[in-house]
Amino acid sequence: MPRLVIAIGGNSLIPDAEHESVQDQYLAAAETDDHIASLVEAGWDVAISHGNGPQVGFILRRSEMSSSELHEVPLDFCGADTQGAIGYMLQQNLVNDFRQRGIAKNVATVVTQVEVDAIDPAFANPSKPIGSFMDEAEAKRRQDEEGWDIREDDGRGWRRVVASPQPMRIVELEVIRDLLDAGVVTIAVGGGGIPVVTNADGDLVGIAAVIDKDLASALLAGQVNADLLLISTAVEQVALNFGTPEQEWVDQLTLDEVKQYLAEGGHFAEGSMAPKMRAVVQFLEAGGTEALITNPENLERAMAGETGTRIVR
Repeated sequence: MPRLVIAIGGNSLIPDAEHESVQDQYLAAAETDDHIASLVEAGWDVAISHGNGPQVGFILRRSEMSSSELHEVPLDFCGADTQGAIGYMLQQNLVNDFRQRGIAKNVATVVTQVEVDAIDPAFANPSKPIGSFMDEAEAKRRQDEEGWDIREDDGRGWRRVVASPQPMRIVELEVIRDLLDAGVVTIAVGGGGIPVVTNADGDLVGIAAVIDKDLASALLAGQVNADLLLISTAVEQVALNFGTPEQEWVDQLTLDEVKQYLAEGGHFAEGSMAPKMRAVVQFLEAGGTEALITNPENLERAMAGETGTRIVR
């Protein structure tokens, strides 16, 4: 069976500020899963990854607000918590979809660690904001007492920042491969994976960092020999010169074109489409055949070639 890795954005589970509850997220997951079930029904062997930025933010906020009574939750444990919770939403909805459609498939979520290099240059320049806004006094206290890296966020207050290192190794890769080879729809590398490093004794230990979900998904896709990397995001297609009068939606790009546009800058927004395009480059340069970018409601149409943006070698 052809193999597909689908990367779902964590923000896609939260359509707007009025629909942030767990039940709202569950219903959003159900809508996305309905489209994924159609792809499974069409004969695709599927692995699913997902973002977790908003969900980790909620856990950190709750943790900080209750810190006078309870211990705070370390960042790597927040990632593990969200892998379980979001995996549960996706897993249960898919099981229900498969039952209703008469699809004989199992679904499993793998709480996934992703190893990073302890001397990755990103650790020298932490840039990923996490957690609540603080006043300067609280920020300085956290910096002095807990060693946090702190930065002011556009005049809105102070926030903790952590590194976003490159994913090197998916620790549970062999388990994920075995599940996929057995025909199990597998949810893995949620939120980019739980960042871990190897210590002086050779043991894995969690670290306060955030791995880009799309880069981890590209690594997963390459290492499970996926035929296609599908990145599900907020827009139906990729645009050149996004947000400018020269904005142009595109149906297809080549690897060389994407690399050129990334080098030129200005075409893809940082924090939005640019990381996704870098993940596509990583997947294709590692031997992948093609990637596809579209929004959740158009997954089937994009797979049929009716919309979305395809990137090919």
